[in-house]
Parts: sequence; structure tokens; C-alpha cells
Amino acid sequence: MEYFINCNSSTLAPYTTPLDEVRAAHLYRRLGFSASVQTINAAVGQTAGTLIDNLVDQALAAPAIPAPEWADWNNANYPEDDDLARQLRRAQIEDFTAAYGNALVNNELHDRMSFFWSNHFVTQLGIYNCPGFLYYYINCLQRNALGNFKTFTSEIGLTSAMLYYLDGVRNRGNNPNENYARELYELFTMGEGNNYTEEDIIETSKALSGYTERGEEGCTQVTFDPTEFNTDNKTIFGQTGNWGYDDVIDILFNERPNEIGWFICKKLYEFFVHPDSTGDEGNGIAPQIIDGMAQTFISSGFEIAPVLRQLFKSQHFFDETAIGVIIKSPADLYFNFLKESGFSYDDGTIINMMDSCSLIGQRFFEPPEVEGWQRDRTWINTNFIIGRWQTMEVFLERFFQNNPEEFRNLAVAAVGPANSNTSNPEIVVRALVNKFTPKGLLTEADFERAMDAFKIDDVPEEYYSPDYYPGGTSQWMLQISAETPTQVYILLRHLSREPEFQLK
Repeated sequence: MEYFINCNSSTLAPYTTPLDEVRAAHLYRRLGFSASVQTINAAVGQTAGTLIDNLVDQALAAPAIPAPEWADWNNANYPEDDDLARQLRRAQIEDFTAAYGNALVNNELHDRMSFFWSNHFVTQLGIYNCPGFLYYYINCLQRNALGNFKTFTSEIGLTSAMLYYLDGVRNRGNNPNENYARELYELFTMGEGNNYTEEDIIETSKALSGYTERGEEGCTQVTFDPTEFNTDNKTIFGQTGNWGYDDVIDILFNERPNEIGWFICKKLYEFFVHPDSTGDEGNGIAPQIIDGMAQTFISSGFEIAPVLRQLFKSQHFFDETAIGVIIKSPADLYFNFLKESGFSYDDGTIINMMDSCSLIGQRFFEPPEVEGWQRDRTWINTNFIIGRWQTMEVFLERFFQNNPEEFRNLAVAAVGPANSNTSNPEIVVRALVNKFTPKGLLTEADFERAMDAFKIDDVPEEYYSPDYYPGGTSQWMLQISAETPTQVYILLRHLSREPEFQLK
């Protein structure tokens, strides 16, 4: 069953209307892990062109996570006792996980993109199990997140994480391993069966051979061993020579630019705009949009940033039909709420949220297969939806126990200065509904149920203002009443189980 049909007919022409609150929130939900009330309010009234350029420029300038002291450790740096060594590795990985989680929360487009690429250039930590390999893999994703895709493709293939994961370390000249060559074409650049042959894969694997020097097993970075390189002539995409690693990348991008352009831009489109782009029906003009993005991609020499600027500034991106049609990933579910609520958190909160992602299908640094997480509809099933509800309720309870007044502060920020001490509960509920759902609740009956959740029995109906309840006394006030934090807490628990809360 298809829940959403992509009927977006808007073009790549610039979106010139000043941003309203709905579109400002849409922008931040897609380009990062959402944003605070204050950030959204600051974006309202701005033009998309100026704001997007600022966000892309910030992402391009953002630094990668600094190298931890253990980044270049090998086995000699760890305790001889295996149990102690494993404990230390786990502690290092946990510290780095917290650092990367904070980067995702705070770095908007820069690490939204690094996370996107982690599900494209997939590795699995469990295969190589080395903190230093993990650091350099994430470092490569961060440095190249909005850079040149050709350079990115070249660099990622030489990370020790990738060389271990796709068997590059076993690709010897006299016994080629085809695993990485196959995925380089099928999953990383062109798509399955898209203008390459089995012979191309075999010949490419020979050209990629030699990166097998591992020193002692464990955390020694992989280097090139010329004695393990296949020195025969190889024919790749009709080009013959004694090709090596760099030659493969050059030939691939020189001979197959159109295939690369379409494949990568399709993935970007489906990630940022709509999960359906080329289905049998109801795909709007998505193929034409992807064509336009691909032209920009190829003409820029495979620079990623110009494609993102073009897409994010477009009428297509801001079209009404593009808003609220992507199901939140587990990371979106928790991190979006963290940003949108403005609640206090620490590294422990980040780690707990990332651990909770594992419970509902998204284990960090461990996509289930080389194709990565399939996203969108796969995030929702009978097990995962219950887990999404229950874990959100756990986090809400923790936030409430830690500081109930933050719930009042959230409501005050959401309604804005003009209504900061309103006695009308509808104003508060509508502001919070609009804050945490892309386009509000589906029906008026749904909204009334949200109102019922907010109006707890502790507050008599007549305590609300006359503009809400005839004959009301305005004894309940948002900024003063002791019940307000509890009311906001109960409302958020209610909203966290609504279908619209699962969308971005």
C-alpha cells in the first residue's frame, strides 16, 4: 500500500516567496535535524536563496570532528589482555559515538550529509571493529560531505574500514576479489546493471588490487603492497592499459558521467524531497527534476554543493506536496525532537537516543547490509511503531523529571510574545501541534483529542479565558499556572503517538 503519491509538479525554478513558518520548518527538518522555535522564527520572511546559500556555506566551512588521541593506535597501544583491550575499544567507540551524535544534532546540513553518505558508502563497524578505522571513515564522510564526488569516491575506497568491509584487503593480484569492484559500480556510482558488464567488474578488481598490507591484524591502517598488485593490462569500459586504482576512478567518471549523475541525484532527490521518484505512477515530474540536478552535477565536475543549492532553492522543494511526506528515521525521531523542544541534554542523552535507534531499526555504524537502510516505509511496522511510541515516552518522562519548567518554556516560545501569558488553551495546543507536525493534524477531531489531552481534570473548564470558554474567568495562565508543565508534557505524550508526528 502506498501512503503518499508524488504528484509534485513544480519545477527547479527558484522559490522566491518569503518563507512562512511551515516552509521554514520544512527546510530545517530536511536539511538538518530540525531546529528550535527561535531558529524557525528567524527564518520566517527570509528568501530561500539567501538562507540556503548561508546554510550551504556554513556546511562547507564546518570542520570535521578533531582526531582523538587514539586515532592512529594499533594493537601495540592496547593492553595485552584481550578483555581489557576490548573494554578500551568499546569505551573509545562510545566516546566517538557521542561526538558524532553531537555533530549530527548541531551541524545541520554538514552532518545531515555525512549521515546520508554513511548510508551510501556503507561499512559495518562489526566487520573491522577498530576505533581508529571508524574515526577515519567518518572523517572521510565529513570532509567530503558537500565536496567533489569523484574525490570522495576515490578517498572512501582507500579507508581501512571500506577495505576490510568489502574485502579489498583480500584483493591480491594473483587472486582478485571482485567484491569492492562490484559495489563500486552497482551501489556507489551507477546503480545495478547500469551500463557495465561482468568483465568490467573482473578487470576493475584487478586494477584495484594491492591494498593488502595490514601489518599485524587489528588496528593497523591498510597500505599498498606493490607485490600484490596485478600488473597485467586491463580493459575497463573499452579502455585498455596497465590500470591501477586512480586509473579506475578516472575511467569511471570519464566514461560513465551520465550514469553517475542520474544515480546519485536520484538518491539525493529521494532523501531530501520524496521517497518515490521513478515509480510506475504518480511520480509527478520527479524524473525531469533529477535530470536537471544531474546536468548541474556533471557540468560542475561532480561537485555536490551546487546540486544541493539548486534543489533546496527550488519551487519543487518547497511545493506543498513535498512537505510532510517522508517518514522520520529513528535518528530523525529523537534528534528532531531534541532540537525542536530545546530541552537540556548531555552526552548521556545523545548516547541513549542513539541506542534507542538500534531498538527500532537504525543501529549507528551498522547498516544491516551493503545496500544500507532502505528508509521511509521500512521504518514503520508493528514492532517498530510501538518501539517509537514507547521510547519517545521514556525520553519525555526523563525530560519532565529533570526540569518540568522547560515544558512551560517550550509552550511560551511556541505561542510567541503576543500570547506568552494566554489563558486560551487552544492557542497553546495549536502552536505546539504546528511545532511538532509538518502540516498539523489531519482532522478537526484529531485536534480536539489533542485539546482533551491538554485540558487535564486538575484545571476546571471555567478557568480558561472567555474567548475559549463562555463565562471563563481566565484563572489559568500559561506563564503562571502550576499545572502548565504537566499539561504540555501530557500533550507531547499524546502527539508522539499521532501519525503526523512520524513525518517530516
